[in-house]
Amino acid sequence: MSRPALTPCHDVETLYHDHHHWLQGWLQHKAGNAFDAADLAHDAFMRLLTSEPLRERGVGDQPRALLTRIAKGLVVDRWRRRQVEQAYLQAISHLPEPQVPPPETRLIIIEALLRIEAMLASLPARTRQMFLLAQIDGLTLQQIADRTATPVITVRRHIRKALLACMMAADE
Repeated sequence: MSRPALTPCHDVETLYHDHHHWLQGWLQHKAGNAFDAADLAHDAFMRLLTSEPLRERGVGDQPRALLTRIAKGLVVDRWRRRQVEQAYLQAISHLPEPQVPPPETRLIIIEALLRIEAMLASLPARTRQMFLLAQIDGLTLQQIADRTATPVITVRRHIRKALLACMMAADE
């Protein structure tokens, strides 16, 4: 017997009661431990309960499908965060102890790196490529144009687009 579709006014306790244990078990399989699974399940319900679609339309007739989609996104986010954290820790591992940033500063830096990573991922591949050639490799517009067989004016447009994305990411 299927349950009726949940509405915004539906009892939140029922939603949690009916699906939390299942979601946490599913996440424990994905995350590999109960602690991360509990955190991710909590985050999934918080995201679900604070999302605009739920407030407007309700969850619909398949709350587990929606919870799974939310949870998959959270798992990917956590995986990306860990990759960025590991890369950062590796980058500072050679520093003498007095120069290692304190934990609060590390968190701020990691959050900034995550915003940069998300901004770069949101750029079209060609724009990202040209931007990284300029910023990481230090190539001039002409060198990028030669390497990518693209007119300099087009390279300039791509880099401008990427710089605007950087500024917008900084305002978030």
